[in-house]
Amino acid sequence: MTETTAPDTGLLEALAERRPRTGRSWADLLAQVGETGSITGAAKALGLSYRAVWEAINAANNLSRTPLVLTQPGGRHGGGAVVTPAGRNVIHACAVLDDEYARMRRRVLKSLGDDAALPLPSILWSLAMRTSARNAYRCTVTSVTEGPVNAEVLLTLSEHTSLAAIITARSVRELDLRPGSEVVALIKSTFILLARAEDLGRTSARNCISGTVIDMVGGAVSTEVVLDIGDGKTLAAVITEGSAKGLGIAVGDRLCALIKASHIILAVD
Repeated sequence: MTETTAPDTGLLEALAERRPRTGRSWADLLAQVGETGSITGAAKALGLSYRAVWEAINAANNLSRTPLVLTQPGGRHGGGAVVTPAGRNVIHACAVLDDEYARMRRRVLKSLGDDAALPLPSILWSLAMRTSARNAYRCTVTSVTEGPVNAEVLLTLSEHTSLAAIITARSVRELDLRPGSEVVALIKSTFILLARAEDLGRTSARNCISGTVIDMVGGAVSTEVVLDIGDGKTLAAVITEGSAKGLGIAVGDRLCALIKASHIILAVD
């Protein structure tokens, strides 16, 4: 059976490429930003929208310990973007991995022979799984406090930002979480509450992250607000249009994002 007719080829491709939301590989995206020096130029070269590339860059920066791309103000009609040394390392690593994965894929399909027509184990689908959580951050576990049922896991997101997550004690054991462990923290944008610092008062939310509004997308029902929370990280929250108007939110405003510890999901590679 040839590679073009093997039904699981698409799955193997997905495992090999780990594409960002734009559908392009991270290497393509970063390379175009480096070549054009702007998000607008990269979007035009890739045939994508400015927002798609901008969101992909934010997602990449959030998942990286250090920013892969540094941007300068200016919006879709100005400003600039620079690929950092860490970003260039990703471009190089992706090129090497693509070559190695291509060789591995050929070996796997060849070894399967006629069995390539059989469904691969369902666990492979899990490995290729994507998440609908708008915010995903690579973090380091700083401490774990276990109770009979639940555990509090403290995380370092960046030099100036930390998170506290409440998960079950069983999950701590199954994920083998301990100080120094690398995890990905997932936060749905609809789980985040926004407030102005002067109106905050006391709150039971375990996490309060300050940031500057850098983008807003309004709708008939909801508004997406993106905050720059420092260290190259962003956070997206979706609130009602009424709440956005009531708070009088505008680009440039300083806001506090409130996140309950129980609303943070942890995942490991």
